[in-house]
Amino acid sequence: MPRYRYECAECGELVMVFHGIEETLADCKVCEIPNTMKKLLSKPLHMKKHPQGKKKVGQLTRKYIEENREVLKQQKKDAKEKANESD
Repeated sequence: MPRYRYECAECGELVMVFHGIEETLADCKVCEIPNTMKKLLSKPLHMKKHPQGKKKVGQLTRKYIEENREVLKQQKKDAKEKANESD
């Protein structure tokens, strides 16, 4: 989810929140005045190094799938059974 910074026009409180692109924060939780929060411009997050070291995304995905293969099989089986019940 995107990270947004807001500032209260009344008390000056600065907050950082995570929410969907269609959502907004309107009311200040500090001074409790409605519709005072204004979204500030944010600098995009740019990471210079990969957080997982030198592993590529495909390697991480493959590792995750291997570690969770049985769980995935069970979820697939449950989904098929649920689809058959609703038919």
